[in-house]
Amino acid sequence: QVQLVESGGGLVQAGGSLRLSCAASGRTFSRYTMAWFRQAPGKEREFVGRNRWIGGSIYVKYYADSVKGRFTISRDNAKNTMYLQMNNLSPEDTAVYFCAASGGTNGGSDSTDYDYWGQGTQVTVSS
Repeated sequence: QVQLVESGGGLVQAGGSLRLSCAASGRTFSRYTMAWFRQAPGKEREFVGRNRWIGGSIYVKYYADSVKGRFTISRDNAKNTMYLQMNNLSPEDTAVYFCAASGGTNGGSDSTDYDYWGQGTQVTVSS
C-alpha cells in the first residue's frame, strides 16, 4: 500500500512559478512509475507528465504537449518524494493537481494505469 500526499499548491499570477511536491510512503518508491494529473472545474482529469521507472536506476520522463517546456518532473528517491516544477504558468493551468503511482514499469498517460492517488492540491493562476 502506498500513500501519497501533495503539497505546494497556491495562488500565483500568470507568468509565475510553483513547485509541487508529492510525498510517498513505503520502502519501494524507487520502483514506482510516478505521474502528475490535473483536473479543472467541469473537465476530465488530464495527464500532465510521468516519471517512468524503466529498471535499475533508470527513469524516463514524459510530458503532455500542453506543459512541455514549462513543467519539469523530478524525484528524490532518498526522500520518497516527486516534484513538479511549473514555470510560466497561465490561467489555463488552474486545476487541482494530483500525483499518482503505479508499481513497476507500467503506468502511461491514462489515469486508469495508476493504483494510488493523492488527495490533490489546488493551483490557481490569476491573469
